[in-house]
Amino acid sequence: MTAAPPERLRQAGLAALEICAVAALYYGSATLGLIQQLVGGQVTPLWPPTGIALASLLLRGLRVWPGIALGAFLVNVPLGPSVPAVLAIVAGNTLAPVCSYWLLRRTGFRTELDRLQDALGLIFLGALTGMLISATVGSGTLALAGALSAEDFWPTWSVWWTGDAMGVLVVTPVLLVLRFARWPKDARPARWAEGLLLLAATVFVGFLETSSTPLLFLGFPLLIWAAFRFQLAGAALCALSVSTFAIVAAARGSGPFAGHDLLTNMITLQAFNGSSSLTALLVAAAVSERNQTQTEIARACGLLADMVAEATAGGHHPRLPGRGDTTQPHADRPETPT
Repeated sequence: MTAAPPERLRQAGLAALEICAVAALYYGSATLGLIQQLVGGQVTPLWPPTGIALASLLLRGLRVWPGIALGAFLVNVPLGPSVPAVLAIVAGNTLAPVCSYWLLRRTGFRTELDRLQDALGLIFLGALTGMLISATVGSGTLALAGALSAEDFWPTWSVWWTGDAMGVLVVTPVLLVLRFARWPKDARPARWAEGLLLLAATVFVGFLETSSTPLLFLGFPLLIWAAFRFQLAGAALCALSVSTFAIVAAARGSGPFAGHDLLTNMITLQAFNGSSSLTALLVAAAVSERNQTQTEIARACGLLADMVAEATAGGHHPRLPGRGDTTQPHADRPETPT
């Protein structure tokens, strides 16, 4: 029996390391997500592991899916009613991001999120469509296992689905941004000052969201500011911050979440988080497309100017050949004195 080549051993070791890293990130983010749960058990208004799972697949490929399954198993073992129920929930939590990944790849999704079609794909295919699998399998499994009553099925399903979808909308863009983020070397001091001002304003509005004053709407000007001036990098981080503060306010029952029942608070929270994520992604993608178009136009104008300058410097005036003459140019006409 011959030993495997060192290169194959190295690739296998890297693959195993990636799987373990994805499992650890999935488990750690699930622990954080369960801290602010509004519905008991396994259902939360924001489930970050789905965003981590989809980002891992988009960046590293399908080979990391065992890490998603392992992380989901470790999370659901102490929560599930039985071993078969846990395995079914793990299957749903694994298939959902894999399905989202397949749908996005089929439509030509680019991880830079610099096109409007990429933002729309992440919203409608990655978040809203793919996460139907995890919500349906999870809620159905709990109902069949007797851990969920018939009248609680649809409320649980809706919270499960929106929580998983919010994880994709809020967490995945941030991870994709970190993958391509570079330290700005030539940024002007005014640019740094604007970034710090946006950060301070986001924190200030976040504390207002968690106070007794119902001022959730103040987050939208910040999202638009971040998207226009800092594109996806600023919009994704701003959306994550605004949504996190809103979840904290909902868990405390403060601000616009005070004095309402759980269903009303969930509808308010998910509507706000969904609207903020949609605003951030769509505006950032539209601005990126505009900037790319301006860059392409400037490049085309530059090439045209170089061609004109080269033709002028050489004294050559290109002319269209006459009918039936494709080999010899026409004689130059005498120039009219001015």
